[in-house]
Amino acid sequence: VSQVGKMVNLAPIMTQTELTSITDEMVTGAPREEEAVRAFLDFAGDTMLIAHNANFDVGFIRVACERHGIPFTNSFLDTVGMSMYVNPELRAHKLDVIAKHYGLGNFHHHRASDDAEMLAMIFFRMVEMLRSEGVDSFERMLEAMSESTDPLKLPYYHMIIFAKNKAGLKNLYKLISYSYLDYYKRFPRIPKSVLEDHREGLIIGSACEAGELYKAIIKGKSAQEIEEIADFYDYLEIQPVCNNRFMIEDEKIERIKSDEDIMQINREIYALGKKLGKPVCATCDAHFLNAEDEVYRRILLAGMKFSDADKPTPIYLRTTEEMMEEFAYLGQEACREVVIDNPNLIADMCEKIRPIPEGRYEPSLPGAKEELIESCWRRAHEWYGDQLPEIVEKRLNKELTSIINNGFAVLYMIAVKLVAYSESLGYLVGSRGSVGSSFVATMSGISEVNPLPPHYRCLKCRHSEFVTDGSVGSGFDLDDKQCPVCGEWMYQDGHDIPFETFLGFKGDKSPDIDLNFSGDVQGRVHKYTEELFGEGHVFRAGTIGTLADKTAWGYVNKYLEERRVKIPKAQVAHMVTRMVGIKRTTGQHPGGIIVIPKEYDIYDFTPIQHPADDPNSDIITTHFQFSYLHDTILKLDELGHDMPTKYKMLERYTDTSVLDVKMNDKSVYELFASTKPLKISPDDIGGCQLGTYGIPEMGTKFIQQVLIDAQPKTFADLLQISGLTHGTDVWLGNAQELIKQGTCTISEVVGTRDGIMLYLITKGLDDSTAFKIMEDVRKGKGLKPEYEADMLAHGVPEWYIWSCKKIKYMFPKAHAAAYDMSAIRLGWYKIYYPMEFYAAFLTVAPGGFDGEIAIKGYNGVNDAIKGLEEKIKDGEATAKDNEQLTTMYLVREAMARGVQFLGVNLLKSDATAFLPEDGKIRMPFNSLPGLGDTAAEKIIEARQKYDLYSIEELRLRTGISKAVIEILRRNGVLDGLTET
Repeated sequence: VSQVGKMVNLAPIMTQTELTSITDEMVTGAPREEEAVRAFLDFAGDTMLIAHNANFDVGFIRVACERHGIPFTNSFLDTVGMSMYVNPELRAHKLDVIAKHYGLGNFHHHRASDDAEMLAMIFFRMVEMLRSEGVDSFERMLEAMSESTDPLKLPYYHMIIFAKNKAGLKNLYKLISYSYLDYYKRFPRIPKSVLEDHREGLIIGSACEAGELYKAIIKGKSAQEIEEIADFYDYLEIQPVCNNRFMIEDEKIERIKSDEDIMQINREIYALGKKLGKPVCATCDAHFLNAEDEVYRRILLAGMKFSDADKPTPIYLRTTEEMMEEFAYLGQEACREVVIDNPNLIADMCEKIRPIPEGRYEPSLPGAKEELIESCWRRAHEWYGDQLPEIVEKRLNKELTSIINNGFAVLYMIAVKLVAYSESLGYLVGSRGSVGSSFVATMSGISEVNPLPPHYRCLKCRHSEFVTDGSVGSGFDLDDKQCPVCGEWMYQDGHDIPFETFLGFKGDKSPDIDLNFSGDVQGRVHKYTEELFGEGHVFRAGTIGTLADKTAWGYVNKYLEERRVKIPKAQVAHMVTRMVGIKRTTGQHPGGIIVIPKEYDIYDFTPIQHPADDPNSDIITTHFQFSYLHDTILKLDELGHDMPTKYKMLERYTDTSVLDVKMNDKSVYELFASTKPLKISPDDIGGCQLGTYGIPEMGTKFIQQVLIDAQPKTFADLLQISGLTHGTDVWLGNAQELIKQGTCTISEVVGTRDGIMLYLITKGLDDSTAFKIMEDVRKGKGLKPEYEADMLAHGVPEWYIWSCKKIKYMFPKAHAAAYDMSAIRLGWYKIYYPMEFYAAFLTVAPGGFDGEIAIKGYNGVNDAIKGLEEKIKDGEATAKDNEQLTTMYLVREAMARGVQFLGVNLLKSDATAFLPEDGKIRMPFNSLPGLGDTAAEKIIEARQKYDLYSIEELRLRTGISKAVIEILRRNGVLDGLTET
């Protein structure tokens, strides 16, 4: 250590020859074994790492290497290094960075004498730090730095790993997980020491030319070294000559100059296997199935910018006959051994195992069954009285029996706890999918959709009245009525949705409970799930991002254009179909959370990784796409949605509860037919005939046209609209034609999947047959001849049968009900609290809102809309333009109704929220284009801490850029402040 320190100090005044001499003396004084010399040079290289950045000549290391016969490479300067060892928290290890880190004062950087002096000061500071860690000698320093060696900087090789039994499969999943989570650098890696610790149940093969064994042979390692390497593997691999022919052209590989050289290496590996008693297997290293598929790999490589994309690499899956012909040069006996006998030998070592175990593995919650039963009956009595109506008791009994007997109580109770947790944070939870079909979900608080037939219930005395003759499609369509028992106004509820839609005809279908949480608390809900089941048992569901149709078209066309190849369009289209769906990257489900039972761990089912292979991500997902795990382990859909956030903002701005909104208010339903409830005319808002801008799922031009064509008048009609517009081949070319022809009305068309079952049952079809027909139609399978005959025999109209045959996918009624309940609630606020409605909506979903346009008033917004519409007409609009146009429609409507927007104000504006102010809306800082959320929040923070008197002070306090200052100045936000 002192010698190196002295050398560093003397460096500025010593010649290269003197430095080399000192270094050579130090090396000579050490044991002459190569390992010891390498250790010193490694240390010297580490020490000089900083010096290298200060133009310190490291030629002496090269000279010392040459004198001792050790190849000099830049790796000596790229090793961990002393600074990297003692200062792992630093992102860079340059001279000036470390000097500042140690607080060693200023120096004249890049002046040789000053650099050397600072380098010595840094070196001795690091020595002090090493001593504090118990490192007090040169040997201990080498040992400590060796312990800290980054495995990602070590040489890497390919290998083949087979799992031969369940223990091996679990170890394999662990290794894959470690390789992605702990040792990822451009691709996953496994340190050999980690592999050794998890070798039970695994078979390790030496792999291709990128394997450790093959590389050792072509580098000319000694026979002893090669045997030591080969001894690690359970079997050795050789591959067809064409696989490795690319090495002939590589001038750096002296060993391979012809096909014969490749064959000779394969002979050597075969002989090595014989000597060591290791099976040698001939393998294809197949990257595609058939020889003609090579063109698709070339197109992909070209699309990924590989310069050698067109180099012939026929690495396809060969037949036994082809492999026997390929390896005939080994002799008939050896050829059969490597092509047939040994691969079978390896295969026979592997037991028959599944990558994912059979059966369902649900987590447990102590007392879940009892808690679910008790909570459901308690709420049922709270709603419908001590003596339950038969229809309530029968439905609840039926569902609870199915749920308990099939082991689904835990799933329900998990959802119950998640909903309760979100509500404790002040945010309601929306349900989606068919979970609202379950009355147990309603009674347990999971879903706000009530699937019972339409009915009245008294909130005071709990008297109830059910409408079961089919005359009313939804309880929300019932007229107001006073309770005949106590005189209170009764609550209307019930949407007539069969339980079978959710859990199947026998109640044994695994339930998917999808919940919409506010984006404000979604992360906290995910964390709460982990608290419920424990760390290491909750993960994000992984997804696979594949090559999309448009991208594949681009790859194929560009490949052909660059090579000036012209082929028929039909052939291009065929080539595209062969490439669509190829894996590009990995990702995460937007809200899918999987839960592993406590008696198992994740490696019993799947490896894990970071999404998109991002080593810096703090999210861990399943390595397998969740669709493969769907029937094995539990997935909770804890999705983020802006509706619960809008509810929160509306409640905050109006001091009302969204749960108190009247669901049968006639004025709200008028929004779906005209602009009258808004007290404006269509001319005020560009000719739009409806008042549905800002109403969820009802504001787009497509759906507005559906509303105009269908003319809905009731909540049941809106359910049909949602079903028609979220299905496939349900409206266009189907229901739309039937309504226009006057064949049927919106109430009668096939709108939701549940409607099919209920309608067929009313026609007299058997319940199970009605269910099977519903399932086939909703999945796009059409009608079987026997079903069609049964329907005709029971008087089902031919137009209804025609419609069913055209459908490709159908929406669940419960999901439609959840959407439309939100629509009615927001519509109510839109009519009665207009300013608060627009402020809340824009706060949660600003969607390209432009404060500089809004401040110009109605005419300015109208002009902006015309400009955007013109861009769309000309085909020049971007996705951002389309998003902004939708928002500007809403802003124009607000202004037409008399709502005023106040400009951004330094003292009154929020960073991101549109605030009600004296009946007007104060725009936030981030509403100004070019001023992002971060800058906006910095301004708020500075405003709260300091009295700001000048523009100069604002900039110093916030650190915002000159560009942001100019945006504020341009919009009058800085008026009243002095410059300095």
